Amino acid sequence: MRSATILLAMLLLAAGSVRAAEPEQVIGGHVESLLEFARVRHPEFAALRTEADAAAARVDPAGALPDPMLRTELRNVTNAGSDASANLLPSRVGSTRYVVSQTLPWFGKRDLRREVAGAGADEAQARARAGWMDLATRIKLTYAQHHVHLLSIRYAQENLDLMQRVAEIARERYSSGLGSQQDSLRAQAEITAMQTDLIMLEGESAQASARIRALLGRPDNVRLRPPDHLRTLPPAAKLDVIALEARLRANNPQLVADEARIAGAEKGRDLVQRNRYPDVTLGVAPIQTGGRVSEWELMFEINIPLQQGSRREQEREADLMLEAARLRRQGNLNQSLSDLSESLAGLEVARRLESLVATSLMPQAELNLNAALAGYENGRVDFAAVLDAHRSLRKARLDLVKARADQQIRLAEIEKMVGEEL
Repeated sequence: MRSATILLAMLLLAAGSVRAAEPEQVIGGHVESLLEFARVRHPEFAALRTEADAAAARVDPAGALPDPMLRTELRNVTNAGSDASANLLPSRVGSTRYVVSQTLPWFGKRDLRREVAGAGADEAQARARAGWMDLATRIKLTYAQHHVHLLSIRYAQENLDLMQRVAEIARERYSSGLGSQQDSLRAQAEITAMQTDLIMLEGESAQASARIRALLGRPDNVRLRPPDHLRTLPPAAKLDVIALEARLRANNPQLVADEARIAGAEKGRDLVQRNRYPDVTLGVAPIQTGGRVSEWELMFEINIPLQQGSRREQEREADLMLEAARLRRQGNLNQSLSDLSESLAGLEVARRLESLVATSLMPQAELNLNAALAGYENGRVDFAAVLDAHRSLRKARLDLVKARADQQIRLAEIEKMVGEEL
């Protein structure tokens, strides 16, 4: 028993060393590597693909003939009228009837069932595409947020270093009797507030990294690199609203799923209407007497569609389901077109804001701060002007970061609605 325990422990240690020896995979740095990894490894998307494959596997069986039936009848098992005793062997009863039957659906029913299943498979495939676009959008947004957090941390650290320089100037002026103690205290309070903001930004960055790992399916032996850069925005020519609306109508996964649902509802309605006609069952029955087949019978059977009230309600249900599918598609189309226009407008605003901040507002804020610092050192400007100039620069940098993040968010939303990368 002890040797078995030692052997088991050695095997566990060997397995642990094998797992530890597995090479660590490094991904990230750019959003494309995250998307490629998630497409292959994310369990939710894999489940959607599997469901789509399962729906495709239902197409052929939906149009197949039902299985034939075999029925056996033992007649006169008591052997009445003869000297033999009761028996259950086919050759020792009065006679045995074997019936082999096959049900044949009315013309066109099998094709309609196959087409209904095919529409369901198309809808499942479109749902898988929609699931991927949703997952890809979340990855893009979280990646952009993580990048923005890192950029904000860098700016916050630069702002903090600058404010510490201002605080040092305030202390020197107070020591030499040129400034007030209040200036030094206000600088320290400003530094404390900025340190608090920096800690919050670092926490948000860590949370964004955790969200990215969750969106990738929480893989083992994978290390995430920090985002290096944001995605390049497409040229203005690719953001033409008319062209994007046309791509949305053709490629939006939700609309494609709606089209498949409409097609399935139409075929389902046709199938319900075909139920007005009976199905046919054909059969053949050899009759065994003793050890030989003494007779043959042929059978013809149909179901009689007498329940017209029930059938009319079924047809009404099918018509209403078709109308509901069409209305749902129209509603989704209207909402998608509205969201597309809103995202395009937001992208344009964010692009113009970035250009304004980067080319005008930030340079002006930097010049203003440098002038205020120089004036404060020479005693020509009070400390409040320095704080105002520093806050203006911080706000300009925050506006720049926000504008870039908004562009990435809007771009991801547009790609989700048109169903493809721009």
